[in-house]
Amino acid sequence: MDAWKESKPHLTGFGHHALLSNAETIVKAIKSGDLTDIFVIGGCDGTEKSRSYFSDLAKLTPQTSVILTLGCGKFRLRNLELGNFAGTHIPRIIDCGQCNDAYSAVVVALKLAEALNTDLNSLPLHFAVSWFEQKAVAVLLSLLHLGVKNIRLGPTLPAFLTPNVQKYLVDNLNLRPASMGHEKEDMELMLARR
Repeated sequence: MDAWKESKPHLTGFGHHALLSNAETIVKAIKSGDLTDIFVIGGCDGTEKSRSYFSDLAKLTPQTSVILTLGCGKFRLRNLELGNFAGTHIPRIIDCGQCNDAYSAVVVALKLAEALNTDLNSLPLHFAVSWFEQKAVAVLLSLLHLGVKNIRLGPTLPAFLTPNVQKYLVDNLNLRPASMGHEKEDMELMLARR
């Protein structure tokens, strides 16, 4: 099925206020081990079938995880049937809005780190940012400003990432290009926090 075709209603409206109202459930699930990973998969994306990296990656996420999605990249995930998280009312795919709503995902991550008395890079949090146009720059720059490590970016890299800039980001923040056709290997690295 083409992920861009409308086939069923899509639940939206998970800004940081809605998500943080479930913070106690999320923190308890992380502490108990019921929630092992949180993936942020989104950004700007196109309709070409060759750009299926992000939907393929989402299909590989463990049942004990949730996916926060945002931007038009969410349309690659919206028809995936991943169910709810651990018998709760919380869906495994949580739509945080458009690219300009990336703020909500950042607020949730920061509050989660605070509640768990840790930092962003110590959370069971993984980022896969789809790059297609300029709006995704705001998402990427926000994450880089926060010092987030191990971001997957692609499927093509933006032109402003010159070889020197890319080397700096790889060496200092372990930014990795999305490996088209190697989603399983990328998922293994993400789960190993690399």
